[in-house]
Amino acid sequence: MLVFAKIKSVQQKIKSLKKGTTIGFVPTMGALHKGHLSLIEQAKKENDVVVVSIFVNPTQFDKKEDLINYPKTIDTDLSLLKSVFCDIVFTPTAEEIYSNNIQSQSFSFDGLEHQMEGKFRDGHFNGVGTIVKRLFEIVTPHKSYFGEKDFQQLQIIRTMVKKHQMPLKVIGCDIYREDDGLAMSSRNARLTKEHRKIAPFIYKTLKQAKIEFGTKNALEVVNWVEQEFDKQPLLELEYFEIADEDTLLTIENKNPKQKYRAFIAVFADKIRLIDNISL
Repeated sequence: MLVFAKIKSVQQKIKSLKKGTTIGFVPTMGALHKGHLSLIEQAKKENDVVVVSIFVNPTQFDKKEDLINYPKTIDTDLSLLKSVFCDIVFTPTAEEIYSNNIQSQSFSFDGLEHQMEGKFRDGHFNGVGTIVKRLFEIVTPHKSYFGEKDFQQLQIIRTMVKKHQMPLKVIGCDIYREDDGLAMSSRNARLTKEHRKIAPFIYKTLKQAKIEFGTKNALEVVNWVEQEFDKQPLLELEYFEIADEDTLLTIENKNPKQKYRAFIAVFADKIRLIDNISL
């Protein structure tokens, strides 16, 4: 496994690969867990070489304290990547990526950026678009892999690739869950024992909401979810929305020809957890 911190070095290595070698890319912010490893394993199956980036991107944090508190576990991360036979790891600094200008570009994602997360995290998706586009330009992958836990982000990156005519395929991978159903996230490690115990309630509620959606309209399901969270003093519901999978627009009436997904964001004390489920 080769580790590079400089753009020029990783580009030279990628350029030296034999013609026809396919590159799979998994961008991460480190604090790796089994969810990340599942993306890498899928990338290994579908490509000759797998590149993983570890970079905590400052421009996608709307709250400075979240950036400061984001777990940084580079030694553990590198050991995990070695264990799944990752080929190349790219670990740049913010200065290397942004030079002396650490700020986001401005993007239009056809309105996807204004839904759900976009309503609560100012500038977040401009930060995501800026770093993912930059990494794609550096690594030049054939395929890149993202977990569906951040489904809105996945759709936004697909839109960016299409609009900028970038020559790669964006692959969405199933949400990887703990045995009790909690979606795996680097933030889970920051939960107190009490909050970690109650957190699976989020997925349990999503699964029941999917059943409710079979016989009730969207508004009734939203009201039901809100009432369920009112009974949980340790969890604070930020939003629960049922939206069209393609446009991410909140729905009022069901259309049997459309695909829908339920999205949720919940605070467990100061730790913000998101999840979603296909309906």
